[in-house]
Amino acid sequence: MSRRDRPVGSITRGTTNPNRLRRCDRWLAGPQAWRLRSSATPPVVVDLGYGASPVTAVELHDRLSRVRPDVRVVGVEIDPVRVDAALPLAHENLAFRVGGFEVPLDGGERATVVRAFNVLRQYPEDEVAGAWARVQDRLTDDGLLVDGTCDELGRRAAWVAVDRSGPLTLTLSWRLAGLGRPSDVAERLPKSLIHRNVPGERVHAYLGDLDRAWERQAPASSFGARQRFVATAEEVARRWPVVDGPARWRLGELTVRWDAVAPAPA
Repeated sequence: MSRRDRPVGSITRGTTNPNRLRRCDRWLAGPQAWRLRSSATPPVVVDLGYGASPVTAVELHDRLSRVRPDVRVVGVEIDPVRVDAALPLAHENLAFRVGGFEVPLDGGERATVVRAFNVLRQYPEDEVAGAWARVQDRLTDDGLLVDGTCDELGRRAAWVAVDRSGPLTLTLSWRLAGLGRPSDVAERLPKSLIHRNVPGERVHAYLGDLDRAWERQAPASSFGARQRFVATAEEVARRWPVVDGPARWRLGELTVRWDAVAPAPA
């Protein structure tokens, strides 16, 4: 294989679990479903760096096909052994191939969605912008890169939505039952933010405000964790550019504009 043909990236640990990425999939099939529906041709969705098991790619196809029955999902992995192991699960609308951030698709196709979860977390922070740029170049005009991280069971997740123009939003998602405080998600921030959760950075201020609002809304917990979180989100939305509403908050999900939490300029 020539240097030009080599996949761009490094082999990840490959850890995965069934249903681990359900929170992001629910968001793609919800607020972002218009990207799939608006495609004049069968949309292509890429599960980039799906790991040692292809289960997340299979689940992604199952969930998005309810929105767009002709959606095509391509699982992309830099490790050929992982691709070979996934091939028995391939079918007309689910494929697997070797690749990386160059997003190898047939005939110069572009992706409507590229989901890269728990991939860039294993890279140096200064490599994030270059990886984003490579994927952005492979998106359709309405395409979206989702760069995210979650815990092993998918109970806490965070992701940045990036279109061809740049990052748009940060979404945080929690399993509300047993939630101690919203900032518990900090250890799952994407690579672009995880080292910025320190005083003086916007994301640190955002998480701190979430925690304080959560404490102030403690009386609402008598109605359940969901009502307490909705009240917390309502309060925070008065001070931060939150872009979703109660329907998403009840799911334990909160999305804010990227410019409100982006790393402070050097």
